[in-house]
Amino acid sequence: MSSTSKKTLSKDGQVLLGSLRKTVAQTLEKKRRLGQYAVTWQEGKPLVAGEDAPRESGK
Repeated sequence: MSSTSKKTLSKDGQVLLGSLRKTVAQTLEKKRRLGQYAVTWQEGKPLVAGEDAPRESGK
């Protein structure tokens, strides 16, 4: 995920952002290990990834 803002975060903001990134990474890894799919955002569109991810209909 990329940020559209170029502002420098405060020290507290950097700590919070780091914590959020770590939590997201851990959650995605847990879902991967459990065989669950995950929905993320990529290039302005939702991306469904994983072995049990629902298939797109009509394609």
